[in-house]
Amino acid sequence: MITFLRGTLVEKQPARAVIDVGGVGYDVLIPLSSYDRLPATGEAVRILTHDYVREDARLLYGFMSAAEREMFLLLIGTTGIGPKLALSALSGLTVRELKAAVVEGDVKRLSCISGVGKKMAERLVVELRHKISDAEALEAVAGADDDTGNILLRDAMLALITLGYKQDEARKMVRRVAEQHPDSASVEDIVKRAVAR
Repeated sequence: MITFLRGTLVEKQPARAVIDVGGVGYDVLIPLSSYDRLPATGEAVRILTHDYVREDARLLYGFMSAAEREMFLLLIGTTGIGPKLALSALSGLTVRELKAAVVEGDVKRLSCISGVGKKMAERLVVELRHKISDAEALEAVAGADDDTGNILLRDAMLALITLGYKQDEARKMVRRVAEQHPDSASVEDIVKRAVAR
């Protein structure tokens, strides 16, 4: 099984890339999110892959991050979702957005993915919700990015859960405080204001 390729990027298009590895050209199917992070053609590249084998074809799917590949594998493990639809999902939403939609049961958002209808979106929620760890769910729902505000909100949410609040309730409490008191500068302050309501 091919798990990654390291070589020279020969060609790139929004849905595929060709990588020269020691004189052998590998055609790799990629999501838009990975395309955006590819270097210029002629430069060195390392891409994570999933080797997909079926009776009539052997296809190589590529990802610029481990999180993308993990989400791809979760998606193709879902009933009725093949690699093409999984790539479409990763091209339409970020990994964090996909996880948040699944955790929150946001069928409407998942239905916006090209090729995913309401029933398929409901199936995604049912089949994937239990496969996303609590830590991943919290990070996705809290929108943990690099900016300090989101890190504060995530940590405040975790603190409320530790105090015994359910995840959905903690998220709503933290969001309410963030909207009403955008000046909150510490986790302790956010938690105090959330509990005081």
